[in-house]
Amino acid sequence: MKRILLMILRLIVFVPYWFYKIIKYQNVTKYNEITRYAFLRHVTTKANKAGNVKIECHGTDNLPKENGYIMFPNHQGLFDSLAFFETHERPFSIVLKKELNKNFFLKRIIILLQAQIIDREDIRQSMKVIMKMTEEVKEGRNYIIFAEGTRTREKNKILEFKGGSFKSAINAKCPIVPVALLDSYKAFDTNSIKKVTVQIHYLKPLYYEDYQNMTSKEIANYVQSEIKSTIEKNER
Repeated sequence: MKRILLMILRLIVFVPYWFYKIIKYQNVTKYNEITRYAFLRHVTTKANKAGNVKIECHGTDNLPKENGYIMFPNHQGLFDSLAFFETHERPFSIVLKKELNKNFFLKRIIILLQAQIIDREDIRQSMKVIMKMTEEVKEGRNYIIFAEGTRTREKNKILEFKGGSFKSAINAKCPIVPVALLDSYKAFDTNSIKKVTVQIHYLKPLYYEDYQNMTSKEIANYVQSEIKSTIEKNER
């Protein structure tokens, strides 16, 4: 967590104002998604620079032209979402495990993003989240889901992608965008403040006509394979 402290120290003069803005933007009926996301993107970009983190982005031209898609990245650690904020111009929401909602600061960000909190041990609650996501994606919201369910503890290796994570995409018949993250774990999950480069690769999407005859597990295996192959080609 040394890097987080570095970010705070280098940006300390802005912290009170930014915190005020975070509280202000809790009023999601008054401030629209574009305004809230633009603020988070601005703060994240500043924080990444202050924390000696460079984001190397590839493949933004692969993102669907129309909103209403779900991105499925591998999950390396707490920094993953910050790589998206800096490189993804359009607003998105995210599915997060319930434990993160207990953190005072993260809870504020969750409200700003109108993120979905999922309890994987509660099937009924999980189904409600899937149904809500499906409707929101149909209406044009973009989402991120970490299909591994938890972050890997083995650097750039990835865990098995769970088929159930793709249910919302299947129900919404929306584009599925695989995203490969490399070295994201180095930012917050190592005890270092040395300069680090995090790679994010937006891969070619699967449209409904591409996966309509595939099972959720087959889709999960395909997305996992594409991400794994990208990591192996670009790992340094």
